[in-house]
Amino acid sequence: MKTMKKYNLKCPYCGSPAICRPASTVYGADTIDRKSYLYVCSRWPACDAYVSAHKKDRKPMGTMADRRLRRKRILAHRALEKLRIERHMDKWAVYVWLQAKLGLDESQAHIGMFSEEMCERVITLCRSPADPDSGMAA
Repeated sequence: MKTMKKYNLKCPYCGSPAICRPASTVYGADTIDRKSYLYVCSRWPACDAYVSAHKKDRKPMGTMADRRLRRKRILAHRALEKLRIERHMDKWAVYVWLQAKLGLDESQAHIGMFSEEMCERVITLCRSPADPDSGMAA
């Protein structure tokens, strides 16, 4: 049996270590997927920072976020998905577009890594009117 790599995360808000726990620790009976995991601040619920983990290897999907940042990331994902649908783009193409607009490379263009300010930039970009030269949002 293959051993999972350990990821040592510290909470960016309080500095406490993060612990990999079943998502039900946070979501309770509302957990959508019983096999999902989160890295949760060891001071949870006093400190509400956490991040989802990939099912395959439990690698963090981004950086730990408090309620406010999680909400911004959700809104940024929604704005990007809306743009993708409106512009008839596949997921790969919309992320290439985002990389170009933000001057990021592929490894940096993950909303799960973004700050509140970067999420706001994504939301604003996705709401911009179409650029007549490219047929894409400005």
